[in-house]
Amino acid sequence: MPAIHICSLKLVEELSATIKPSHILSVLGGISPFPPTPSGIDPKNHLKLIVSDIIAAESGMIAPAPDHVDEIIAFGRRWAAENDGKRPLLVHCFAGISRSTASALSIACAVHPHVDEEHYARSLRDASRSAQPNSLMIEHADAALGRNGRLIDAVEAIGPGDFTHAGPAFVLKLQV
Repeated sequence: MPAIHICSLKLVEELSATIKPSHILSVLGGISPFPPTPSGIDPKNHLKLIVSDIIAAESGMIAPAPDHVDEIIAFGRRWAAENDGKRPLLVHCFAGISRSTASALSIACAVHPHVDEEHYARSLRDASRSAQPNSLMIEHADAALGRNGRLIDAVEAIGPGDFTHAGPAFVLKLQV
C-alpha cells in the first residue's frame, strides 16, 4: 500500500535510512538548512521549498502561496506516477506538525481524487495527535484541487492538534 511518512527535520536522516523513500519533500522556513539528499535518492526526487509556517503575511517571512502548493501537488503526483506505491514518500518540515501535514494531506487528495477528503483528514488525526495542517496551505490546496471548501472543512473537523514542539514520525496510508 502506498504511504506518505511524515516527520520533523531532526528525524529525516534516521527515518530515511529506515524506510528508504523514493522521494523526499522538505518544507522549511529558510532558517534551518535543508538536509542533504540521502544516498540512494536521486536529487531530482528531493523537492526543497522555503515556506514559513504562517497563515498570514508577515514581514521577513515567506507565506505559503498557491504556487508553493501547486509545486507540492505536482511533486506528489510525480511520486505516485513514477513509483506506483512501491517506495514511500517522506515529507518533513521543521517540527513535523503543520507544513508537512498540510503537504501530505494535499498530496493524498491529489493522487487519489476519488477518496473523500474527510477520510484522509481523519486518517491524519488518527495517525498523529499533534498534526495541525497549515490552514493557508490547505486553503490553497482546496482551491487547486477543486474541493470547493470540503478539504478546509475536513481539516477544521479534526480540530487542532495537541501542542508539542516536534511531533513523532508517523505514516499516512493511501487508499488504492
